[in-house]
Amino acid sequence: MSVLTAPHVATLNAEADLDIAAGNKSLLRFLTCGSVDDGKSTLIGRMLYDSKLIYDDQLASLERDSRRFGTTDDNMDFALLVDGLEAEREQGITIDVAYRFFSTPKRSFIVADTPGHEQYTRNMATGASNSDLAVILIDARKGVLPQTRRHSYIASLLGIRHVAVAINKIDLVDYDEAKYEAIKADYLAFAKALGFESIVVLPLSARYGENLTVRSPNTPWYLGPTLLEHLETVDVESRAAEGPFRLPVQWVNRPNLDFRGYSGTVASGRIHPGDRVVVAQSGKESTVARIVTADGDLSVAVAGEAITLVLADEIDIARGDVIAPASARPEVADQFEAHVLWMDEEALLPGRAYLMKIGARYVTARVTDLKHKIDVNSLEHLAGKTIGLNEIGLCNLSVATPVAFDAYGDVRDTGAFILIDRYTNATVGAGMITHGLRRATNIHRQDLTVGREERAKLNGHAPVALWFTGLSGSGKSTIANALERKLIDRGIHSFLLDGDNVRHGLNKDLGFTDADRVENVRRVGEVAHLFVESGLITLCSFISPFRAERRMVRELFAQGEFIEVFVDTPIEDCIQRDPKGLYARALKGEIKNFTGLDSPYEPPEAAEITVSTVELSPDEAAEQVIAELVKRGVL
Repeated sequence: MSVLTAPHVATLNAEADLDIAAGNKSLLRFLTCGSVDDGKSTLIGRMLYDSKLIYDDQLASLERDSRRFGTTDDNMDFALLVDGLEAEREQGITIDVAYRFFSTPKRSFIVADTPGHEQYTRNMATGASNSDLAVILIDARKGVLPQTRRHSYIASLLGIRHVAVAINKIDLVDYDEAKYEAIKADYLAFAKALGFESIVVLPLSARYGENLTVRSPNTPWYLGPTLLEHLETVDVESRAAEGPFRLPVQWVNRPNLDFRGYSGTVASGRIHPGDRVVVAQSGKESTVARIVTADGDLSVAVAGEAITLVLADEIDIARGDVIAPASARPEVADQFEAHVLWMDEEALLPGRAYLMKIGARYVTARVTDLKHKIDVNSLEHLAGKTIGLNEIGLCNLSVATPVAFDAYGDVRDTGAFILIDRYTNATVGAGMITHGLRRATNIHRQDLTVGREERAKLNGHAPVALWFTGLSGSGKSTIANALERKLIDRGIHSFLLDGDNVRHGLNKDLGFTDADRVENVRRVGEVAHLFVESGLITLCSFISPFRAERRMVRELFAQGEFIEVFVDTPIEDCIQRDPKGLYARALKGEIKNFTGLDSPYEPPEAAEITVSTVELSPDEAAEQVIAELVKRGVL
């Protein structure tokens, strides 16, 4: 961390002047944050006013609104330029994030004015996620407050590396240098652990514009820049351009038969025609043939530019894939550690399935372990079993299929994700990945020359997974066994994975708790997926009581390759049959967590095939499945 002084600013000003002379004008995204009533909205409004960026009609409207809603006696209330909601004006607070664009001769800006109340922390995090710099306001009368620390920690967590600490309302403490120095020392001591690259601390009065755009004669002891000078010169672009190249694919651009490109915004680094690249998830390699934009082809593209890459080879790339250098790939894994900021009234529950959006890709995700929560005031680690609204926790997450990612501290765009409630479709959490959970980080998917299509052609039939689910004693294994006999007699390559059999080997370490049942199904799903890849018709006979886990397995397969077979037998019939004597033992209390009795079974809601064993014999049920396979073109 560096604290900027006058010599640093002089150097940055000289560099900015050279940039302007060359015809370049950069964009800075920043936010204002801090505690309630620290003057965030007033600062933005006054900056726009002093920079002469307010139109006459806006100024007239501001004067009218100041008489109605203002809190500055007969003076104009500059906060009203930003606080647009009726509730904000009535209460004199910021509730939602307000964005404003403005430009000076040296730089363009997008500023996010974020709320100070703790209950709106999620709104502050939204603004911080798109910002390069944070202006953290501190009331000179109150000093560093808990919300100051909270917002500083969230800014750090969300990848902001540059901070301007505006000690506001310095006029209300008679421009006291000692007061300024005490607050400065207090904040820097706290921020030392947050990893900011630069911090500049300014005394200012947003209401009167002192040290905002012009220097104040009332603070001769302050030799640093005005806030606007600092915003115009701070360097926030070189870090992204120097990172490894990453292009999250947002759209496959296919306007005609003669053109195929992959469109997106460069998240990090730079790329040139002729560079060797790889699709992170599949491992397929190619060379960049062209970099296409609306203004013509480029010789180089850098972070922040929207481009379309044309590759030399025809390879399978879809929305959500990440294109990267062959020599500097992102990590690809299905488990990782991440900080999660929770944004929903209903608490996060480890084990519950959520929808994760990472880049342009959606996958099912679960928090497998909450390692600790974080006290944002003291930065201490706290034990906890769940995360509530506006709380932050360090978690281990597991996703249904591997995704490509970087550590958030290295590349923000590929290290960030959101969690979505699968039923309400509401965004409930924001996450920042710290690292993958593989022991070895140099493992990448190998591009194989023989694929499932060739194996299927060799076998003479399409590969599918038939997933038999139902209560114990429903007849799953009996029907699956009969079906495999019929398939083999037809010369069909198949294999049967039976629930009891895999517990003698692959899953012999698992019990029958809900967590063990989930892991049992996950492992078998992965094995079944490998068998389908090999070209086999794979029969899986498992109780698999939970819909969420059956859905998780389904998501491993391509469309049409997973067929759920619900063996629908009433529990009364299962108890009467009881071929293994398990129900009798469970009813006596000798077996705990028995499905259908003291552990739930969730029947499928839309199985591809439903077999009623009350009406059909095992042979007839097997014939019903074969008929469906013929209908689907598998056989």
